[in-house]
Amino acid sequence: MKIASVVLLPFTRRAGWKELQRHKPSIPTLAWCLVLPMSLLPPVLLYYAGSHYGDDFVAGFGERQWRFITTILFLAELLTFFVMGWLIHAVVNATRELSIDYHDAYLLAALAPLPLWSSAIVLLIPSLLLNALAVLMALGISCSLVYHGLQALCERRDNDVTAMSVTYTIMAAGVLAWGLLMAIVWAY
Repeated sequence: MKIASVVLLPFTRRAGWKELQRHKPSIPTLAWCLVLPMSLLPPVLLYYAGSHYGDDFVAGFGERQWRFITTILFLAELLTFFVMGWLIHAVVNATRELSIDYHDAYLLAALAPLPLWSSAIVLLIPSLLLNALAVLMALGISCSLVYHGLQALCERRDNDVTAMSVTYTIMAAGVLAWGLLMAIVWAY
């Protein structure tokens, strides 16, 4: 698959989606080759930021038990992938206008958090404002990725309003899961 196609995934329902659907990577392949390595990025970089920047990043940031926090974060990210795949399948198939199979639901669940995982690279810079902006931008791209992914991967009766409604439901659950993950980080 071309890099240009991957970059365009959040912005169109045409570029790259059908090619991804044709390749049909299995759910275990998605988990091992995409989700596992990418979900390692935030915990590793958070551990780095917490242990190297400490209080320069946020007051009280350096005193936390980063090994424990990042391990829990990593395990929660992996669990979230499996829950979100199931949720996408259940929410989409609850409508009359759309349907999606398990494979495509898990493909979307694996691709949707890519911008959020990638935004963790900004943790190399000890700026809370810059990191917050990067996460907000990544969240917007992730929402767009879900919306265009649903348009491309679902069997549908050409109803964009339904795709948007399902996107809102999925992203609300995703933001809730992301909020819980962040609560884990700040609670410990």
